[in-house]
This record gives sequence, C-alpha cells and structure tokens, in this order.
Amino acid sequence: MTHANPFAPFEIIEGDRTKGLVLVADHAFRELPEEYGDLGLPAAEFERHIAYDIGVEALTRRLAALMGIPAVMARFSRLLIDPNRGSDDPTLIRQLYDGTIVPGNYPITAEERQKRIGTFYEPYHQAVSAMIASAAGQSGKAPLVISLHSFTPFMQGRERPWHVGILWDRDGRAPRPLIEMLRREPGLVVGDNEPYDGALRGDTMYRHCTSAGLAHALIEVRQDLIVAESGAAEWAERLAPMLDALNQQADMHEVRFFGSRTGPV
Repeated sequence: MTHANPFAPFEIIEGDRTKGLVLVADHAFRELPEEYGDLGLPAAEFERHIAYDIGVEALTRRLAALMGIPAVMARFSRLLIDPNRGSDDPTLIRQLYDGTIVPGNYPITAEERQKRIGTFYEPYHQAVSAMIASAAGQSGKAPLVISLHSFTPFMQGRERPWHVGILWDRDGRAPRPLIEMLRREPGLVVGDNEPYDGALRGDTMYRHCTSAGLAHALIEVRQDLIVAESGAAEWAERLAPMLDALNQQADMHEVRFFGSRTGPV
C-alpha cells in the first residue's frame, strides 16, 4: 500500500558520484510531518538525543562540501520511525525512549505502523539504495559508504568517555584503518564498537553494505563536540583527509562478503 506524502522523507546533497564515496545520515533531523503534531511530547524533548543525532546535519553538510561527495539524509525524527532499524525490530517505533514515554506512539495500530514504513522509512532506504547504485555506476566501482551519527555524553546516568567511536560488524576494511588514524590524533579517546555494537541485524549498514559486500563504517561523534557549527566544522576537517585516504585504497571498492556476527546474511 502506498500513501500520499507531502513531507519529504529524505534530502539529497549532491556531489561527485564518480569518487565512489557516499555519506548517509539516518538521524540528522528532528522534524515531524504536520499530521503527527508533536507526538504528545513537550518541545524540550525535541532538543534531546531521543529526537535526533545532535550536530549530525551540520557535520554531514560540511563533510560533503569539503570532499565534494554526495550524501543522503533522513528528514524525519527517529521518534516517528527509526530508519536505522530493521523493519521487524521492536525499537523501530519507540513507545519509551531513555525514560520518556511517547504518547503518539502508544498504542500504535498495525495499519499505522505500515503507513510509517511505507511513507517515510522505505522511501529513505530507496534513496540510499539509488545513491549507492548511482555512485557505483558513475565511478565504475563498488562505493565506500560512511554513516554519520552522534551520541550523548551521558546515557542512563553513565558518562561516556569517548570523543568518537567507530561501529562495525565483521568487515574491518574501513573501520580498522579509520580507528588507527583517529587514535593518532592527540588527546582523542576513540571507541572500537563503542558506545554501541555495530552488529545490528537489519540496520542501515546491514541492509545496504553488509548484505551487499560493500566496505563501510559507522562514525559516532560525541554530541557536545559538534553541537556548535564550529565543532561540526572542526570534525569535518579532521575526518575529510582520513576518508579521502581510505577512499584511495583499492580494497575499499571491492565487493567482498564477510558475513555478520548477528547470523547468516
């Protein structure tokens, strides 16, 4: 079933697709379509990490502009539906998130769940698939895919010491050298599959990269470091030469299947 959708579920940042490098940002925005109002939440909740990845929109725009590469960003809040989850994941549409009950998601009918999947979730993933296919076609090689996220400095009362984390499953082609490059930066605390584990069945990297044999990495930057435009610019300038160096390596553009720690792909 398809649904009319006046709210654009994704944004494309144009860039040179012949470079064979694509950025994706699942949680860059906190917007909701008008029909959903505020999901019954006070405005303050949309300032928090539960609504979006703080700083990631600015980081994505800066990095794409610096490198001259394309990006795909989901434009809806993860409180509506989380594009970085498999469609059968119980946290796809959260009813409770970091202590906050989401009234507009509880209860939710099977029809409404399918409406959100068809109207927002799937169009975003189709845009990611189309961008990857276009980059492959124009570059003549399998593209390297980098997913950009941010994480809150505190979660459930616990401080997170990392400045940045690299999340991955079994394909270490991009993550291992990226972690090494970041650890050479003075003063940086770099997490290897911190603060989350990169093996998540059905998430964006699983769907578009693990299952397709594409080299990839998910970069998590701590939110307080990129909440200001100056911080986002600083991190974009830090990451750009690292990603460029990765992109020059031949094995980043080979289709190779490593499987998943979550089970058979």
